[in-house]
Amino acid sequence: IQIKPNFFQSYSNLGNVLRSLGKLKEAESAYLKAIKIEPNCSNVYYNLGSILKDLGRLEEAKNYYIKSIKIDKNLIKSYYAMSTLSIEPVCNKLFDYIFSKKILLEVNTSQKIDIYFARANIFHKKKNYEDSSICLEKANKLKLDLNKSNLNQLIKKSKQCLLISETMNDVNREDLTSPLQIFIVGMPRCGSTLVESIISMNSNIIDLGELNIFEKIYLEWTKHPKDAPGINLSDLYYKKIVDLIGISSITTNKWLFNYQYAGIIASQISNAKIIHCFRNPLDNILSIYRAHFAHNNYYSSCLSDCAELYLDHENIMSEYKNKYRSNIYDLNYDLLVSKPDLEIPKLIHWLGLDWDDIYLSPHLNSRNVSTASNVQVRFPITSSSLGGWKNYRKMLTPAINILMTNKTIKDLIR
Repeated sequence: IQIKPNFFQSYSNLGNVLRSLGKLKEAESAYLKAIKIEPNCSNVYYNLGSILKDLGRLEEAKNYYIKSIKIDKNLIKSYYAMSTLSIEPVCNKLFDYIFSKKILLEVNTSQKIDIYFARANIFHKKKNYEDSSICLEKANKLKLDLNKSNLNQLIKKSKQCLLISETMNDVNREDLTSPLQIFIVGMPRCGSTLVESIISMNSNIIDLGELNIFEKIYLEWTKHPKDAPGINLSDLYYKKIVDLIGISSITTNKWLFNYQYAGIIASQISNAKIIHCFRNPLDNILSIYRAHFAHNNYYSSCLSDCAELYLDHENIMSEYKNKYRSNIYDLNYDLLVSKPDLEIPKLIHWLGLDWDDIYLSPHLNSRNVSTASNVQVRFPITSSSLGGWKNYRKMLTPAINILMTNKTIKDLIR
């Protein structure tokens, strides 16, 4: 930029870097400078729309997605992004293109996946669940062709972490010097983003979002000799937090797969509290199957694997709760959205925080949200999604058959 101040690609690339660092406001500024220099680059409009979506400025985001499509009608990812936001008349006209018969002959596999997920979202919003199911199955089959399910690796890791936790002695909790460290764990799409938004309404709490911090610190810790003086997992984790956010503060860590490490966290992090988020298993699995995750959650494209992982996660958390009951809070998403006035105060009390009515309005939280829930969390708490799995009962049959083997879950899905 210093050498060529009017080279728009440099500002575009800078925006991408800043976005990956979570510096969304700075990224927005970089993209706007790129657009000022070159107003006809569709990808920059798409990237800017995605930034604004994470910032909660949904109407602006939609407008930039529309601009990107008007410049390049074949920018398929913009159609998918827009389908998560709106199906207003102005959007319906644009969506006509991705429902055309010839389009699937002109795109690559990744674009086909985006098209089918976009169609599924539109059908879902129009309550045409049968056609939505067909599109979801096509999209997820294509995803599995690209990336095989990682279910076995995840289950193997859970068992390894459980065995390791059973060999550990609990740390001394008498001299607590670090602030409270809150870990939010569970399956993807379990309501964790809402929970983090509720807690981080407290101005003294910093949300770390979905950063895989603990696992990296833990693996670093395991490289030290067990008898090495002054090497403490709790201190290493706390030091990393301070290095990351620059201050000593209460934090929320929402890397959901920390449920695999819940026993290690409970025994080794001196001032840790773990919130286990869960919801009706079929609502959860449907939401995972519809989410179109960008990477890593490859099991999500197979309904039977989603069910297998759900059961494994439940079993693992049951083991940890039996041993560390006082350190783990059960957060039932279904109850949370049905009775927020009752459930939110209970959570805040368990965390040991002072009550404030602001916790009841998490949709007013201006924090960045870069998860699959970045649209829903911007609206007041609602229970409208509860029981939504019943609209997809036929499609969910593979998951239902597996879940029915669990006596506790069986009653929830009849």
